This record gives sequence, structure tokens and C-alpha cells, in this order.
Amino acid sequence: MLLQMTNIHAGYGKIEILRGVSLEVKAGQVVSMIGPNGAGKSTMFKTLFGLLRVTQGQVMFEGRDITNAAPGDLLRAGIAFVPQGRNVFPLMTVDQNLRLGAYIRENGPELEADIARVYDMFPMLADARAKRATDLSGGQQQMLEMGRAMLLTPKLLLLDEPTLGLAPMVFKEIFRMIEALRERGQTILMVEQNASQALDISDYAYVLELGQNKFEGTGTEIQNDARIRHLYLGR
Repeated sequence: MLLQMTNIHAGYGKIEILRGVSLEVKAGQVVSMIGPNGAGKSTMFKTLFGLLRVTQGQVMFEGRDITNAAPGDLLRAGIAFVPQGRNVFPLMTVDQNLRLGAYIRENGPELEADIARVYDMFPMLADARAKRATDLSGGQQQMLEMGRAMLLTPKLLLLDEPTLGLAPMVFKEIFRMIEALRERGQTILMVEQNASQALDISDYAYVLELGQNKFEGTGTEIQNDARIRHLYLGR
């Protein structure tokens, strides 16, 4: 098991948001977390990545206890996080953003080859490599964030609402990129508002509600469950 989170409690000060959430991610899987607003999905990511403190429970990564490890240590352990919203360096170029994102790596031929692969995967970024990040569209900025995270060669990639605020045609392109990453063997844990599309490409999924596990199963099982379709998928 690559990642195992067991009975996680966490929140903001005295306000507890997560109340015993558990999940597992196997290497090579795409796993989604869905649920209504306020369910605790983004809080789960912040807790996993060391931005919020676990008050009860345990986080294991590759068999090692990483509960409450610092974000920098988690990066070096192989976990990369693309948070909700656009988090680029606006006055830097696309190329500068990518190189700064790979700050924990040494400069050299291997890094240059990986940057070239990012440009191959995201042709829009290749065409805009000399542009400032602030001049990119929302979709291009999301691609830049994903490409920057991939330069860390993560064992686990965390994507928090990767299509938030994007036009339908653009989020289709983002999902195509996520599928391409899966085909390359990238392990992904994803929170996504477009639940149906996320489930289409997910090996496994968890439904959170009010900070607790409500349902879990394969992407197909979740989509075919009449209760889930009615409550969470609007069908």
C-alpha cells in the first residue's frame, strides 16, 4: 500500500472538520474523493500534506509513519501537492516557474530531459514558455502547476479541484492530461467537483460527508449506486 490514512481527525483550531476519515491508495491508482461542499475534502489534503495538524489517527506512506511531517519532508519523500486555485509565480515566465518548482532537484541533463517531457505533455506551455504566468489563461496556469509538480517526480500526486473555475472545453483537456499521467503509471489522489468525470477515470473512490467516510468503492461501483447518484451526482 502506497498511502494509508487511518481514523484521521483534524481541523482548524478547536473546530474539528475531519472526524475519523480513512482511505488507502495503491501504487498506480487514480483515487478520487467526492462529496458536498464542506465535507472535508480539501481539509483532508491539507492535513495529508502537513499544512494542518493530525489530532488523532495515523498517516503511513510506503510503510513509514509520516503523521504531521513537514511539507518539505513530504516533498522529498515523494508527495507533490497541487492545491485548489491558481498558485503560480505571476511575474515569472512559464520556464522560470517550472525550474523554480523543481528547486529540490539538481540542475543537469536529467532535469532538462524532464522539463522537455513536461513541454511534450503540455504543448500549450511549450508555445508559451517565454510568457509571464500572469498572462496565461486559467487552464494554462493549471497545466503549469501540474507540470511543475511532475518535475518533482512524485510517487503520489495530490490534485485539489484541478478543474475549478475552468470552462468545459478546458476541463476536458485537464482530464485528458490526468488520464495521460495515469497511463504513465502516475499515482494520483484527487478531489474534484466534476464528480462524474472524476469517477470515469478513477480506480477507486471515497465519498465524504461532514468529515466522515460515507461510501467507498471502485469508480464504477460508486457511479452505479442509486443512492450516490441521487445524493451526490445529481442523477
